[in-house]
Amino acid sequence: MPLPDQVALVLQGGGALGSYQAGVIERLNIVGIEIDWVAGISIGAVNAAIIAGNPPEHRAEKLKAFWDLVSGGLPNFCLPDQHEIREAAHLAAAGAVALWGIPGFFRPHVLPSWWAPAGSPEALSYYDTAPLRETLDALVDWERVNHGPMRFSVGAVDIENGNFVYFDNQDPQWRGKIDARHVMASGALPPGLPPVQIGERHYWDGGLVSNTPLAHVLDHQSGDLLVFQVDLFPATGPFPREMSEVWSRQKDIQYSSRTRQVTDLFLRRRADHEAMRALLDRLPPEFLDTPEAKKVAGIIDEGSVNIVHLIHRTRAWESGARDFEFSRRTMLDHWHQGGEAVSRVIERGNQLIAHNINSGKSAAFDLVPSGQVKEKQA
Repeated sequence: MPLPDQVALVLQGGGALGSYQAGVIERLNIVGIEIDWVAGISIGAVNAAIIAGNPPEHRAEKLKAFWDLVSGGLPNFCLPDQHEIREAAHLAAAGAVALWGIPGFFRPHVLPSWWAPAGSPEALSYYDTAPLRETLDALVDWERVNHGPMRFSVGAVDIENGNFVYFDNQDPQWRGKIDARHVMASGALPPGLPPVQIGERHYWDGGLVSNTPLAHVLDHQSGDLLVFQVDLFPATGPFPREMSEVWSRQKDIQYSSRTRQVTDLFLRRRADHEAMRALLDRLPPEFLDTPEAKKVAGIIDEGSVNIVHLIHRTRAWESGARDFEFSRRTMLDHWHQGGEAVSRVIERGNQLIAHNINSGKSAAFDLVPSGQVKEKQA
């Protein structure tokens, strides 16, 4: 596949489902697609830091170290592929995480929140994330994140003003200053995890406002751009039939987080730009020299964008607890799904995507459940 000026990897939040992203990252590396820009929210920020903070030849190894660590607290039972048994094991594993936490990630506070001093991290959350800072510092070269070849962006929410903030290594405000705190801030989902203080401000999980950094990447495009948008929660799904399915579907709707809306609005805007460009092409020279025409020409002077959606598809036995079910068996299943999704896109969408990149067109591509690649052009 011919690659454009820039290739971006956009990673949603989704807790335990983040091992799907790790499978995507590993397979992209195997097929030789080099990432120039990685942007993430929550667990997507953790995966983003690991790949931005390591050279290509070590990324899969470091990702595996992280996911082996966080899934190592639960036994890896060999279970029959039977819905009721898998669902029971899935819920039991999620319950164990709620009680005991996750190795290398978070652990319960010693004191209950109602006994802790007001305003303290213990009073504002159920778990302590100090283990995550140690894990990130062990797996991530922060000098490479700040000054390496890959652009890095992770999003969080300022608790006091409610504004969304991107910690971006190309932003002068954050250049050279990014460390584990910024990644932890992006994943500080209340009330489970404590807020993270950076300077005088306190931050929570970016998924409270938007669980995808896609808009940030599109707003800062320079030249032709190929985006791999890795979604952990599908926007579409069946009508629920029982309470467990209500819980699951509610999370899908909440955390799919306008990915489709952002993409559709972007493509509609690009279609409008095409109409503006066609009109400019028909203007006589004396009109093209006017300030108004030059302003319009500046607005539409942009490269092509192709967005490839890779969406995790929920297994029948997975419930609304799937984002905090960190069993080894499920982690490996998600990882495999992510790698297979990339393989299917490369196999079935390669020619479509390559054609658009060469012709300067903008479009979005979805890998639909049937395995086919569906294209939607501007």
